[in-house]
Amino acid sequence: MNARWVSYIALGAWSLVATACEREVRPFQELAVASARTQKPVLTPLFPGGQPLPEPNQSPFQHNAYGTAEGKRLFDQYNCSGCHSHGGGGMGPALMDDTWIYGSEPGNIFESIVEGRPNGMPAWRNKIPDQQVWELVAYVQSMTGNEPIDVLPSRSDHMRSGTPENARPARTPVQSHTP
Repeated sequence: MNARWVSYIALGAWSLVATACEREVRPFQELAVASARTQKPVLTPLFPGGQPLPEPNQSPFQHNAYGTAEGKRLFDQYNCSGCHSHGGGGMGPALMDDTWIYGSEPGNIFESIVEGRPNGMPAWRNKIPDQQVWELVAYVQSMTGNEPIDVLPSRSDHMRSGTPENARPARTPVQSHTP
């Protein structure tokens, strides 16, 4: 009877381990579809050759710890902190507050990076690959603290510029009326 209980406990432990091991999804194959979007914004319903590609509104790195961490690395690498001051605002607007001038949806942030915005935000079309733009989008969205705790990147070891993303209070973005 003792051996039977040991086998039941071992079987239970194995089934618990087997069901608890779920790896985070990293959508590398899906990025070919997301990166195919390199057209300008549609200004008219007329489009040569048929229908345009649908506008992506969902980041392939949405709620993804790997993409968010890569976005944080790229944010510093492309010197976004030079204008946005690690998300707190400087020359550029703050990215960790609840006021979003051009929208807080992934598609809005993607367009702001790719097309640029008046009064300072340069266009990064054909300078940053779309995959990296989507990673930046994931990181910019994480700055508000609205992502799950296991997605938010932790503090940077090289410099402490503020409260780490995973320790900030969540702020729900609202649309501002001043462009």
